Amino acid sequence: MSLASLVGKSSDFQEEYLRRSLRTILAYAEEDAEMQNTLLPSQVDELLRNLNSILSDTVKMREFQEDPEMLMDLMYRIAKGYQTSPDLRLTWLQNMAEKHNNRKCYTESAMCLIHAAALVAEYLSMLEDHKYLPVGSVTFQNISPNVLEESAVSDDILSPDEDGVCSGRYFTESGLVGLLEQAAELFSNGGLYEAVNEVYKIIIPILEARRDFRKLASTHEKLQRAFDNIIQKGHKRMFGTYFRVGFYGAKFGDLDEREFIYKEPGITHLPEISHRLENFYSQCFGDETLVMIKDSTPVDRKQLNPSKAYIQITYVEPYFDDYEMKDRLTNFEKNFNLRRFMYTTPFTKSGRPRGELNEQYKRKTILTTMHSFPYIKTRINVIQKEEFDLTPIEVAIEDMQKKTRELAVATHREQPDAKMLQMLLQGSVGATVNQGPLEVAQVFLNEIPADPKLFRHHNKLRLCFKEFIMRCGEAVEKNKHLITSDQKEYQQELKKNYNRLRENLRPMLERKIPELYKPIIRPRLENRDSFKRLSFRRAAEENS
Repeated sequence: MSLASLVGKSSDFQEEYLRRSLRTILAYAEEDAEMQNTLLPSQVDELLRNLNSILSDTVKMREFQEDPEMLMDLMYRIAKGYQTSPDLRLTWLQNMAEKHNNRKCYTESAMCLIHAAALVAEYLSMLEDHKYLPVGSVTFQNISPNVLEESAVSDDILSPDEDGVCSGRYFTESGLVGLLEQAAELFSNGGLYEAVNEVYKIIIPILEARRDFRKLASTHEKLQRAFDNIIQKGHKRMFGTYFRVGFYGAKFGDLDEREFIYKEPGITHLPEISHRLENFYSQCFGDETLVMIKDSTPVDRKQLNPSKAYIQITYVEPYFDDYEMKDRLTNFEKNFNLRRFMYTTPFTKSGRPRGELNEQYKRKTILTTMHSFPYIKTRINVIQKEEFDLTPIEVAIEDMQKKTRELAVATHREQPDAKMLQMLLQGSVGATVNQGPLEVAQVFLNEIPADPKLFRHHNKLRLCFKEFIMRCGEAVEKNKHLITSDQKEYQQELKKNYNRLRENLRPMLERKIPELYKPIIRPRLENRDSFKRLSFRRAAEENS
């Protein structure tokens, strides 16, 4: 019987008696002289450690019913404790799916069922050798790389041939199809229609092998709806918002000095998650004990009050290297299977967070999580942190590249949004833009830098401005076709501002750094030919 079920459902359960029983079992195993030279004592010790962990997590679940992230962490740990008991692990994955579903976290609920299906597939592949069945959990990698957790590769995994193991109704072909169909429906509810397609790629061969044409017809109808939704909703879908949450203080117990990435639904603003966590932990520790850290600067443990509990929350964005962006073209691909996130911290050498353009630095912090989002829970541990600083001119280059990208995207959309385009134009060519493009150019491009190390950055910013002004021209022209009849004066003003900006930028953009444009010296062709003739003449003389 599942230990977690015993603890969770029994009203007169006494934790101390159960712990005493487990210690007694361990003492018997250690004192049995005949078994000392066998693996039994160490196996019993490992089993009891696992059971103790499951017991502790199950008891804690009662305390954290109002903390959804901690509750799912505990359920996750219990499910992990049953890694060698496939039937019980499957049950707990389904329990997690139900909890997520109740909170309308449809994607996480679907992922729990995908893990359950991968677990079933792993054991079915041991029992039956059919080409149409998935080859264990590896078949599910296109849906999520996390499913490899379900691989039954270690020595202590139980064999499905043993009595009572993998005997539930889900450890069958029909059970596998049922889990996958539920997952596909949940992915559809969560707006992840591309994942629906990947799930049905596993289901369809099984249905074809069964000649179940009625179900195949229904499946292809669902696929058509999924593809229609991708076409119609496209970039309008919101897949989630991410935040880094750090806990500091002994009052947090296991959470002390740990950082997580939290996945919040749709468009969640920083004050919303901050208010939610502040409310919950204020009830736990009291208003006077909890302190919310408002900035993203590194936390110095020495400066914290040991009697207080601190939470730091920072908005983060998915981070990709340039080579990754070649394969992540769609909005879905940029929001699926995410493991790295970034946040920026502005600073100046004087210690102030913000300053003039020529003294504004930026620190980029890249965080790597243990698993990829979306996962079977909504917060994942941060396991690695990298930091690097941008100089003021690098900050300017990055800002101009971002403005240029935004203009290009807004201009070339299939269905342009006039308000969005005009807002971007106002921020780009508007006459009264503070620290706008013209001021950036005047600060960094007005003179060629004295330090040769800055030549390439100077040239890169100059080229960024050339593309930027070109995109502004395209956007102004596009806006002309989007405006209503009462906006003609506004369009003329935009055009005038654009022309003024272009003329002001022209001398700075045409000024090149001579050292970067020196001609490449090539050997004179006639010299090369004369060398060849000389070589042939010499060879001919030697032969004669």
